[in-house]
Amino acid sequence: MKKYIYIVAAIVVTFSNCKVDVENPNTITTATFWKTEKDAQYGVDAVYNMFYKPGTYSRWMWFRFDLTSDEGFSQSPWAELKEWTQFRYNNYNFWEGNAWTYRDCYEAIFRANQVLANVPGISFADENNKSRILGQAYYLRGLYYYHLALLWGGPNKSLAIVLEPSTPGMQPEGHTEQEVFEQAIADFSQAQSLLPPSWQGADRGRATKGAALAFRAKCYMQLKMWTEARADLQWLVEGEGKGLYNLRANYFDNFSKDSENNEESVFEIQYSDVNQAPAGDDDFSVDPNLGLNRGQFFAPPGIGWTDGELRPWLVEEFKKERNLANGYDIRLRYTAFYSDMHKDFPGNTRVYNQVSNDELWAKDNWRGRVFFRKYSAEYYRDYDDYYNPTNVRLVRFADVLLLYAECIAQSNGTLSEAVALVDRVRARVNMPGLAVNYPSATTSKEAFLKRLQTERVLELATEGHRWADLKRNGMLDNEAGINELKQHDPDFNNFIIGRHNRLPIPSNEANNNPNITQNPMY
Repeated sequence: MKKYIYIVAAIVVTFSNCKVDVENPNTITTATFWKTEKDAQYGVDAVYNMFYKPGTYSRWMWFRFDLTSDEGFSQSPWAELKEWTQFRYNNYNFWEGNAWTYRDCYEAIFRANQVLANVPGISFADENNKSRILGQAYYLRGLYYYHLALLWGGPNKSLAIVLEPSTPGMQPEGHTEQEVFEQAIADFSQAQSLLPPSWQGADRGRATKGAALAFRAKCYMQLKMWTEARADLQWLVEGEGKGLYNLRANYFDNFSKDSENNEESVFEIQYSDVNQAPAGDDDFSVDPNLGLNRGQFFAPPGIGWTDGELRPWLVEEFKKERNLANGYDIRLRYTAFYSDMHKDFPGNTRVYNQVSNDELWAKDNWRGRVFFRKYSAEYYRDYDDYYNPTNVRLVRFADVLLLYAECIAQSNGTLSEAVALVDRVRARVNMPGLAVNYPSATTSKEAFLKRLQTERVLELATEGHRWADLKRNGMLDNEAGINELKQHDPDFNNFIIGRHNRLPIPSNEANNNPNITQNPMY
């Protein structure tokens, strides 16, 4: 998809409790909009537009998925921002840590609901185009319900499910985590029936049938519905979608602006630096910034704010085994900046505008630290900012293969088939098969599933998947799991089982809607 397609102003209809008789002819309303195919296209593009809002993947979503997990943490001088990566949730309305992302998820759902409510009444020259627009709206609504369930969902009826455009005074009923995942599954089911397997030309990058099936499988897996998830992933790996997806030979191609929307990408967010609007927090600007902000917040000292960084155990885990050429796993090179990077990988001497050497890593504010590298701008310029044009691959085929392997094992399929899928991912980066260094993982289901947790870290670290993995694998539900995580990340010393498995509902929301219940122990 042409990256500037999302520049269209968001069609956000506001409502008033007062009825007036005077109409402003220059104001867009539901009565004057939603008339043409072009309006429908603008409407669905406005849902995609939410990817550029700071509360979602442009900025703050990474703090919730990467920094709250054991992969990352914060030493930010901004005390409250740091505390929200340490399970120290005091102000439930903290905007950057909680309420902004919560609000933006529901804002995206509101926009999708407008499309789903109004587009069916629009006449199209080709009804297939209408179906594709509706399919994208279902997909995007399902995506945000998935995120709501993953971050805030719990046993209480704490999350609203809204399936029509909101109106003033609406106080929707609360729902449990399972019910919200089930709604996401329903949306992805509609989406996969309406979306094409692929798009061509300027529309490449829009949601596809494969993307809907991948996310439906993720929902099923969080609910431990392994057979259903396996069937969805089978479509991408062995079924009708097989010819559409593959692993890229070069692992770095997944994080470069020069190899986007490739065969490994199942769904990616289209970022751009073509509209370098002011990078303030006016997230309803009609002249939006379309870039990825992540690097500005995670880059090393003197380059970015360094509000987030990585735990050293990640580097240690990568270095536990060698590849078939007796070198280190190339994925480490593209995952982190760390003190021995120039020694472990010849020619790996650049940290933005700094030279990686012993002198650099001996500096007080660099010593012993590990910094984010994926989705940074370091590979083509000396700085990072709010305008990184690198697309975020929200689902990669490597992720699909590893999920499929998990489903095969969990549904009592043939373990050798599951092992072969993991070996396929390892082979792409010249790592030996599991049998070489982890033979028990090839003969024992339990050993395989435990090893698979690590394999997913090595392949997908800092791409926003770890929190879902920790929840799905039960690591947050018992002392044994938490004790293991404490070895990786001391922040888990603050973790209270049953409370920190999910975020608190923002107080303003919980207090103003009697139909939802705050999450347990908050």
